[in-house]
Amino acid sequence: MARPEVPLSAKRGSPLAEFPLALHLRRGETGALHQQLTAQLRAGVLNGTLPAGLRLPGSRLLAHSLGVTRGVVAEAYAALVADGTLEAEVGSGTRVPAGAARRERASAGAPAWFTEPPAAPFEFADRTSGSGGIHFKTGVATTATLDAKVWRQAWAHAARQDVSGDYADPQGEPELRAALAAFVGRSRGLPVSPEGVMVTAGTLQALNLIVKAILPPGSSVLMENPGYRAGRQVLLDAGLSVHPLPLDEDGPVITPDTPPARLVYVTPSHQFPLGVRMSLPRRLKLLEWAEKNDALIIEDDYDGEFRYGAAPLPPLASLDTSGRVLYLGTLSKVLTPAVRTGFLTAPPALMPALVRARTLMDSGHPLPLQHALTYLMTHSEVDRHIRRSRRWHAQVREALTQELAPLEPLAKLGGIEAGLHVCLHLAPDFDATRIALTLARRNVHVSTVAEYSVPEYSAPNDSGTGATPNALLLGYGGLTVNEAVEGAREIRRVLNAML
Repeated sequence: MARPEVPLSAKRGSPLAEFPLALHLRRGETGALHQQLTAQLRAGVLNGTLPAGLRLPGSRLLAHSLGVTRGVVAEAYAALVADGTLEAEVGSGTRVPAGAARRERASAGAPAWFTEPPAAPFEFADRTSGSGGIHFKTGVATTATLDAKVWRQAWAHAARQDVSGDYADPQGEPELRAALAAFVGRSRGLPVSPEGVMVTAGTLQALNLIVKAILPPGSSVLMENPGYRAGRQVLLDAGLSVHPLPLDEDGPVITPDTPPARLVYVTPSHQFPLGVRMSLPRRLKLLEWAEKNDALIIEDDYDGEFRYGAAPLPPLASLDTSGRVLYLGTLSKVLTPAVRTGFLTAPPALMPALVRARTLMDSGHPLPLQHALTYLMTHSEVDRHIRRSRRWHAQVREALTQELAPLEPLAKLGGIEAGLHVCLHLAPDFDATRIALTLARRNVHVSTVAEYSVPEYSAPNDSGTGATPNALLLGYGGLTVNEAVEGAREIRRVLNAML
């Protein structure tokens, strides 16, 4: 006769009908019957359903009630007695010992000394992310131009490499560092040796490494306002004193009143988020300021590959003659954020400290990923992909520009013809935040420049700089031409309706 597959439970009218814990055993499920019984009895003891001092039924009685052999119950009791969940004495049976129940948690699991970090004055992630509608999201680039065949070849190449039994070089594998050095040399005119390059897991990790390895606690830091909000939070969370660096159409404003600091964070090639370019005189002034104040400069060149008419200026790092500049680059926008790879260049005196910090942080970048990226870079696929992507993004930007041009003088695009986002500056009669909310209800999602500004530092100073622009931030890197046109037309409808 086949065994029944119904649950085995205490039979109605049995002596166990008043037992405080309902026991259900099922043949054919994961776990033998004695394991199921052990788990259910242990749970009952821990949560207090079976109170301290309760005498459990004898093994013969419980086995008969559940319709199982006595050995199932005996084995479960033995396991629970062995780990202290139950106690057994000759002549007294099996009981629940005192103190076996788990106390109720006093909190959701955080230790009493844990202090929740304060809310940031801005969100770290772009709030335009999500599904549905048109998302003018910053920080992304298209993957439509990626050669899928070559991409697979790169990973096949990585799979053919010997499997290492050790961690990667924390600075990055020499072959990849050499390829990155050659890349910034030909694309930026930045002469650097492989020894001066470190492979990172993106800009935020590079910034964390610099903070941990180089800056003394409590150091003063200058940062563009508006600027990269997640980067600012990294500095704040490290206990640094972050002060605003005002901006105008020529980039960060450097004057005799610019305060001393140990570090300044800038995006000179294409300021984020305003999209302006730091002029050459300003670059030289910043380098002079750094030398005068014995300070370092972080030059974040996050989208320098994408220029559609604006002539590039030499990077700060190439103008640096005193070892002041740490240059940050990324492959997240060159290829895809999925590779989560960037790089930094640093003066020789600072590199050992950065390598030490990377070793302690995660021991280096994954080797298979480095092998695949090295293949792409040494087979010129990265350069070809950049050319294809540049044409793609230029077409999207041109379509967006043409659709928004009729809005003048109500709204006007600012910044240079570069990068993967534009700023749409609005006339004073419009409120950028209100317009963004209205667009969101129409399934067109944009950010505002105010979201990237520190409010307490956003009042205009005596020179007229410092005020937060009344502007929408439109990232178009993840859009097609049709999506950009459709989104721009909706922006026009909203602005004209609000007029």
